[in-house]
This record gives sequence, C-alpha cells and structure tokens, in this order.
Amino acid sequence: MPSDIKVPTLPESVSEATVLEWHKNEGDFVHRDETLVDIETDKVVLEVPAPQDGVLRKISHPSGDTVGEGDFLAIIEDATAEQSNAETKPESARENSDNSTEQNSDRHGPAVRSLLAQNKLSEGEITGSGKDGRITKEDIVKHIDKVSTKKVAAQSEPAPSTPNSVPQPAPLMGLRERSESRKPMSRIRQTIAGRLVKAQQTAAMLTTFNEVDMSAIIALRSRYKKEFEEQHGARLGFMSFFVKAAAEALHKFPMVNAFIDGTDVVQHNYADISIAVSSPRGLLVPVLRDCELKSFARIESETRDFGVRAQNATIKMAELSGGTFTITNGGVFGSLLSTPILNPPQSAILGMHKIQERPMAENGEVVIRPMMYLALSYDHRIVDGKEAVQFLVHIKASLEDPSRMLFDL
Repeated sequence: MPSDIKVPTLPESVSEATVLEWHKNEGDFVHRDETLVDIETDKVVLEVPAPQDGVLRKISHPSGDTVGEGDFLAIIEDATAEQSNAETKPESARENSDNSTEQNSDRHGPAVRSLLAQNKLSEGEITGSGKDGRITKEDIVKHIDKVSTKKVAAQSEPAPSTPNSVPQPAPLMGLRERSESRKPMSRIRQTIAGRLVKAQQTAAMLTTFNEVDMSAIIALRSRYKKEFEEQHGARLGFMSFFVKAAAEALHKFPMVNAFIDGTDVVQHNYADISIAVSSPRGLLVPVLRDCELKSFARIESETRDFGVRAQNATIKMAELSGGTFTITNGGVFGSLLSTPILNPPQSAILGMHKIQERPMAENGEVVIRPMMYLALSYDHRIVDGKEAVQFLVHIKASLEDPSRMLFDL
C-alpha cells in the first residue's frame, strides 16, 4: 500500500520549517528507514525516514519550500506492481530492440567503429560515401582534415577592428572572473543573526579581560592523558578544566549565573553550561547539565559527542535550551583575543582563546610561559563590575593551580 510522507512533529514553539535537501528523487527506489529528506528548523535539522520499501513518487515540496507540521511532502508506492510490469515486458519489444541494436552495430565494420571511438565522433557528423550511405575510413579521415583546417583558419584570422578602435589590454593572468551570487539565509543563520542583534540591543553588555598561565594544565595533561584515555575512553582536553572552574565560580558568584525576567532576577543553584560548537550550518550551543556534579571524563565525553553530532546535524532541540552560562573557544580557530556576545537570556559568557608562548615577568626575571587571554562578557544590568572581575580572577586561579578545584578553594 502507498504511504504518505508528512512533515514530522516540530519542536515546541516552532511553527514552520524549511525543506533543506531531498536525498532521493522521484522514481528512486528507497528502503525502509532510509533518510528521504532533511527538514531545517530554527536550531536543528530533522531527518524524515522512509516508512517502507518502495518507489518515491510525487514530491510536493522541493528544497527551499517552507512547510508546517503535518504538511504533505511525498508518497511512497509499493514497488511490487512496478517490478511486475518490468518483468512482463512484451518479448516482441525486446526482440525488436535487440535486432535494432544488432543492425546498427553491423552497419559499419570494426575498423570504422574503432576509428570513430578514437576520435570521439558520431555517425551523424560524417556523410558516408559507401554502399547504402555507409561510412568508410576515407570518409572519417577527410572529415578530420576538414575540421582541422577550419580551426587553424579561425585561430589565424585577425580580430575585426573599427577606424577608431582602441587596443584592449591583455587580461590579467591568474585572476578569476568577477562574479556575485545570492542565496537565502538558512533558518539557523537567521536565528543566530536575530539573537546576536537582540543581545546587543537589550543588554548593557561589557567585557573584562584577564590572562592565564596554562603551564600547570599542560603539565597535567602530558602526565595523565594516556592513562586517562585508557581508563575513561575519552581524551583529556582543556574544556573540562574550564567547565569545572566555571561551575565553581558560578557557585561563588551566583549573579553571574542569573538572568533578568521582566523586573525579576532569576538565580540558579545549578550550573548548566552551554558549550559553543561550530557546525556546517552555523554556531550551536548544546548544554552540559549539572556541570558541578560531573567528572572530568564525563565532561570531555559529552563535549566531544556534541562536536560530532553538530557536524552530522543530529543534536536535539532539547539539548540546545536551558543553559545558564556559556563557554566559547575561539582559540581552536586561532583567535588571540575577542569580545564574545551574550547568549540570551544568560547574563555572561566566557571566551577562551589561543595558547601562545609569551615573555612574562616572574620574580624579577623574564620567562617564557604558555599564556591564554580570557574574556568575560556580562550584562552590567545584573552583574556589577566587581563581581565580574572577581569571577574571572577565580577562574584564573583555578586554572593556574588545578588542585584548588579538588579542595573547593
């Protein structure tokens, strides 16, 4: 029986979506559970699978169309009937086709067919002089000579000129042709753009900076990374140190972990930290829940899982909402310093940057240390400058001496 393909249930507060890409064309055979089409919402991409084996028919919404929940997309017909029709094709038609093929192949000898193939020529290009209009080897040679003569004449013919014509400069070598392209923004990119503009228009945003010596963390990673991976099945990176340091700092400075709702201030007694990850469709911020309770291994494992699923567009809508604080790492792309923009309705965001060896003054001497600039952007309506600076200093202290995190200092 045929099956209707419809737009699946959309996430809460999402009323419409865009048909992103069809993976099958009309007439293609599809298998059950094979992905037919991707539907893009404001934040996630939904995959619509085939409910049965069959042939895809009647695509009603091509890529780029806007659709709503439950809208008809296509139909899958049972392939049994089509296969039966193909198997019962009249024998006479097959015989006629076979005879026609044989006659065409026998019209010219093997030498002529070989010469045509070598020179990428078709029979229709050449007038045959043989019996019944058959093409001979001499006909092919004459045709090739004639075409070559025309090409040489065209190349040697001077360009037409006018009495007052001005010589044109030779084209610049190595430059591409100037062109422009236009395409609509994806829904995810539109949402990102809207949220960033809203954050700057509605929050009294300010950024404070500090720098952290990464020597202690680098030494810990070098010492334990092999044993850590063997024990927990996850690589020991830098993100787990920053997440744990931020979770403790959020506990000590709760206003950084709060947000404004109308005339109220909403505080959280937990640290649900959003981790900014890049994807082919834009920046996503999935949430690590209850970071104050998670181990380093759990944080590393979940962070890497988010990174992989961001590339595959399989992060769920529920995983993108509810964060209380955000960490973004521009250092992986080479950023030395930046001012991150708030992730509404959150009141603060921490920016990590590139680790770079720099000369530092230490005990009256100049030493080379692996340093990273930190940036904390915050909403000055709810977070005072003193709290923001102390929050960032606390993170700096925890990272430069990771043992402090063990003793809740």
